[in-house]
Amino acid sequence: MTKAIHIEKLDDPQIAVFNGLTERQLRNRRRPDEGLFIAESPKVIDVALKAGYRPAALLCEERHIEGDAADIISRIGEAPVYTGSRELLSQLTGYTLTRGVLCAMHRPAERPLGEVVDGASRVVVVDSVVDNTNIGAIFRSAAALGIDAVVLTRTSCDPLNRRSVRVSMGSVFLVPWTWADSASDLRRFGFKTVAMALTDRSVPIDDPALNAEPRLAIVMGTEGDGLADRVIAEADYTARIPMSHNVDSLNVAAAAAVAFWQLRSRKEFCQIKDNC
Repeated sequence: MTKAIHIEKLDDPQIAVFNGLTERQLRNRRRPDEGLFIAESPKVIDVALKAGYRPAALLCEERHIEGDAADIISRIGEAPVYTGSRELLSQLTGYTLTRGVLCAMHRPAERPLGEVVDGASRVVVVDSVVDNTNIGAIFRSAAALGIDAVVLTRTSCDPLNRRSVRVSMGSVFLVPWTWADSASDLRRFGFKTVAMALTDRSVPIDDPALNAEPRLAIVMGTEGDGLADRVIAEADYTARIPMSHNVDSLNVAAAAAVAFWQLRSRKEFCQIKDNC
């Protein structure tokens, strides 16, 4: 087992990646291929490792070295393991440790859009969603409800933000994703787009025409204002979720879950036992 390196003070330069760098600094290090992100808790780190993400360093409480972190430590190869007392590590600004384990991991290279949506029948386009909790929740629903890929506009939050990763419970490592300039980019790969928005031309989300589309991109908009008029105008369809009690909208993460379930590919779900 890798020998742990004991830390006595928080300003130790060895743990700067956990304590001294902002999310932006983690993403944008000297070169793009040096970018890092932080995953926390053994369960989430386990999902990342199984998905092929490479560890750079691990930080855990002393009591977890032979406990919750033992399996993770056995699988991270030459990546250094840092440890300290619970009292010391609890002082890490912004890092209340979840089950006492943090892992700095290498960011993957950005994947081409065509590669990510190759073979996909249902994708979600996350347009200008700026809350990390919502990003994580959308990924978790996408993984659970049969969405093949997530495409984010560059005005959206980073899926590998620490909070997004935590809220997703590691689902950001399970669903292929990438960035795009706009939802209309999906058209060149044979997708029709459906904007989730309240307009005069919105059809109910259970409109048969939507489920009949072989390749459908579900476009979800930012918190508060929703999708921009331009994005709605460019979409092939506009759909709404019928609601009661004069409620006019749902949180984007909740709306995404409803849309994913209603618009899922029946054929793919029927390949899973007991789902038909």
